[in-house]
Amino acid sequence: MNPRELRADTPALHEDIYLNFGAHGPSPRYVVEAADEFVRRHEYETSARNDPYDVAFDAYDRTRERVADFVGAAPPEIALTESTTAGINAVANAIDWQSGDVVVRTDLEHPAGTLPWQRLEREGVEVRVVETEDGRVDRDAFAAAVDGARLACFSAVTWTHGTRLPVADLVEITHEAGAFALVDAVQVPGQLPMNVAQWGADAVAAAGHKWLLGLWGGGFLYVDRASAESLRPATVGYRSVETPTADPYEFVPGAGRFEVGSSNPAPHVALAEAIDVIEEVGVDRIESQIQELAGQLTDGVPNERLHSPAEPESGLVTIDVDDPEATVDRLASRGIVVRALPTPNAVRASVHAVNTRSEIDSLLDALEPEWT
Repeated sequence: MNPRELRADTPALHEDIYLNFGAHGPSPRYVVEAADEFVRRHEYETSARNDPYDVAFDAYDRTRERVADFVGAAPPEIALTESTTAGINAVANAIDWQSGDVVVRTDLEHPAGTLPWQRLEREGVEVRVVETEDGRVDRDAFAAAVDGARLACFSAVTWTHGTRLPVADLVEITHEAGAFALVDAVQVPGQLPMNVAQWGADAVAAAGHKWLLGLWGGGFLYVDRASAESLRPATVGYRSVETPTADPYEFVPGAGRFEVGSSNPAPHVALAEAIDVIEEVGVDRIESQIQELAGQLTDGVPNERLHSPAEPESGLVTIDVDDPEATVDRLASRGIVVRALPTPNAVRASVHAVNTRSEIDSLLDALEPEWT
């Protein structure tokens, strides 16, 4: 399969020029069909001889194995979650925080990576924010901030600038300070290669509804097996413990302790199908095509209007305009879908391999009045 075929099988891409994959990736028909087929089988066709819990748990296991293989982990290191936000909160809520503990984040984080720590501030936890420039993290400033911290949370690819942060380096700095390293990787799977073992983080949260073109509700959380033993989830259910009827209970080893109860398997069935599709196209091929198209876009934007690197590091390209919300509305009237960002005050186009050069030309033509 090639990107053109994938585009042809995604109905939402047939009318408008869709450039908002960093927020939501429309699904191809076979991803939706995989979820529909599972729901029909699980809800309509399951009988007393085909226990619905067995069907669901088989689906969970298959997806967990598929995700693990895709991100370079072992199945026990993967928990199936609803979203990146759910994964970050799961980790935040599994630590016995004490007044005076320190959390470090950058000023580039999505609300998924800021709100859980804001809540902890109300309980006496100190939150240190590393200030950045042009989507870059200064390693020395990060090291100074993480000194004495209990946890550091940062993105692999920034939603604000599309820059790639040096994840392995920041993880190493975090660990040298004796802190827990939590990575928001939601902008990675589906557009860039991803190997959590190479990063070395304690936990990595992500989801499949962006560049993977999966469904909402299909998230996942990687937790290093050794690191998992130090985490005690605040939410507990029959899937998270060894023996549900035991008193006291014991958490299952690894990331499985973050899976609680009877969640709908359909979004995760779709997630596994989405991974199959992306791997059939080829992650390297997708990365190369995104690089070409995003480069075409940045080449057409005046340098002083670019918040993202002139040589793109991802498909996320952020552009300075006078009135972002008005620009988004104006582009939408021409059938071009981008989004406004609160920080920086700009518009962001998210370019995928399923986009075309002619679509990039159309966007540039529509943006030209912003700087002429």
